[in-house]
Amino acid sequence: MIAGESVIKAEGNKMNIAIGTDHRGFSLKQNLVQLLRVPKVDLEWTDVGCFSQDCCDYPQFARLVCEKVLNGKVDCGVLLCSTGIGMSIAANRFNGIYAALCWNTRIARLAKEHDNANVIVLPSDFVSFGEVQEIIKEWLSAEFKEGQYKKRLEILDSFK
Repeated sequence: MIAGESVIKAEGNKMNIAIGTDHRGFSLKQNLVQLLRVPKVDLEWTDVGCFSQDCCDYPQFARLVCEKVLNGKVDCGVLLCSTGIGMSIAANRFNGIYAALCWNTRIARLAKEHDNANVIVLPSDFVSFGEVQEIIKEWLSAEFKEGQYKKRLEILDSFK
């Protein structure tokens, strides 16, 4: 992936988003998939799990979301876990993934504008369903600014 390339490329008004979580974010994920509405955008969710509140390990779900983003099967990804830290670490192990831990709308907008985040990570124990809806809407509506930010991503990409 080229650092300046926009990582969210919805076809028309349809956007396919991969979503994954561990047991701590399961309930929030279920609500998002069923209830999140974005004006003028038809959201299609690709749910990679987990599929219950039984204890499970987050890295496997981060991998599944990241692989779908990288192979172009989805436009972007959403990950949830208790603090969001583990999912962020796991997702950013993949070259071409720019995962951002976001806890409010301002951070979400800047994650896209400055860092071209193609995966958003949410701390499920620290944000409400209402906050998460607004955070995701803000992230999806933002656009990468390029310029100096593109140069910085190119530097990061050179770390491979």
